[in-house]
Amino acid sequence: MKSLAVILGPTGVGKTELCLTLAGLFDSPIISADSRQMFAEIPIGTAAPTKAETDKVKHYFIGNLRLEDYYSAALYEEQAISLLNTLFAKHEVIIATGGSMMYIDALCYGIDRLPTVSKSIRNRIMERYRNEGLESMVSELKRLDPVYYDQVDLRNFRRVLHALEICHMTGRPYSELRTGRRAERPFNIIKIGLTRPREELYARINRRVDQMIEKGLIDEARRVYPKKGLNSLNTVGYKELFKWMDGALTHDGEPWTMEFAIEKIKQNTRIYSRKQMTWFKRDPETRWFNPDDVSGITDYIKDKAL
Repeated sequence: MKSLAVILGPTGVGKTELCLTLAGLFDSPIISADSRQMFAEIPIGTAAPTKAETDKVKHYFIGNLRLEDYYSAALYEEQAISLLNTLFAKHEVIIATGGSMMYIDALCYGIDRLPTVSKSIRNRIMERYRNEGLESMVSELKRLDPVYYDQVDLRNFRRVLHALEICHMTGRPYSELRTGRRAERPFNIIKIGLTRPREELYARINRRVDQMIEKGLIDEARRVYPKKGLNSLNTVGYKELFKWMDGALTHDGEPWTMEFAIEKIKQNTRIYSRKQMTWFKRDPETRWFNPDDVSGITDYIKDKAL
């Protein structure tokens, strides 16, 4: 049966290296499910596959967007499933990988078919958020959709704003449009989670941030600094460097230094990796492996793909 092997796990765990190996073994392209590696202007800070890696194995959804482009998990689902329908004509097994939780879920299970939010509403909600702050937006969400207000992480401004966009776009509560129905896929899904001991993972994360700095992350951040207000740049690595460039102050009232910003990148990346694991661990269909167990992972895919 045609099978999609989804390799997921926290940032820095070793997905890229493993997927290149698996792609060679199964003669497969790689479908990325990373919401930030799609933006062409920020390959260093998103740890996007290098040109040598993409020359070796065909990758999809890498560097295909500009920072200003609107994109969503819903659009990703539509485009990725259409692409898979084409690729499965040539391949028995296709490798997909990423750490973006919503994109993984959209690929495997689908997401609710919500209406596309108009640019005018999106801009208006974002402008209000910048002028009024999160507390005001949360209060409005409580009034417009008390059900979702009780469910959402109220500190996650992106989810709060998205819910408000849908409320304003449709005139209905966002919660009424969320069905949670699981989409049927015309292929087998094999979910493989990658994990390492926490200390080992944290050491890898710290080392990778240092490597990003050596490769030119600071210059990359300076190039995109004029666009820092875009949602595509609201991500670990750029947020910390932008604060340093802005002359932000620490809790002690001292100016951020470059060294302090780099340490904050490492810290916030480690925090994000824990959030990823919490999300991924909730799915009982995922089989967990150490990334170094290539033979075990390969055998598992072969067994499930029969």
